[in-house]
Amino acid sequence: MRERIALAIVLTWLFACAIGCGKQVDRAAFNSAIDKSYDGRHVCVWAEPTKLPAQADPSKDEKIRDFEALTDAGLLTREVKEKKAPLLGQINKYTLSDQGLAAWTPVSDQPGFGNFCFGHFNVTAIDKATPNDPSNPTQYTVSYRFEVEGIPDWAIAPASMRAFHKIAADTSIQSGTATLIKSTNGGWEVASPQTAR
Repeated sequence: MRERIALAIVLTWLFACAIGCGKQVDRAAFNSAIDKSYDGRHVCVWAEPTKLPAQADPSKDEKIRDFEALTDAGLLTREVKEKKAPLLGQINKYTLSDQGLAAWTPVSDQPGFGNFCFGHFNVTAIDKATPNDPSNPTQYTVSYRFEVEGIPDWAIAPASMRAFHKIAADTSIQSGTATLIKSTNGGWEVASPQTAR
């Protein structure tokens, strides 16, 4: 009887070890692969490039709030011009300041167009890594958290945060999921990253 109990305990331990004592995946390699997939991706104030210099009517132009926030942040300068009769009022002309020129990311094939972009994405934690096929762990679904590093002062100024809600969302800790596939060289590659808000 004791032998059967001992045998049952040993078999249970061996079964548990076979399930739980398997080779752990290198989460640092997952972290590195996801970081690499974010290379070249930055936070930008506008979804599409914008042309500068630009003119805006303070009474009706939707971009006036954006331009004013960037002027307050020191990236643009404002020149006020009076409209000629019969259209009374004013028009504001916005141009890049010296500080703005340094922060401006031009579009190479569209002269005058660009955006204010900054930072780089960095994975802060791998929360969960699940093999898609446990018998052949060459593909994992990975849940992770990431943040933007290298945020300039102008981007976190209150006027910028109010005008560009996307900056506040993009510069907070975010979570995402990615499918990672074992590459032919033995490393990991991201097949499909997906940000979750």
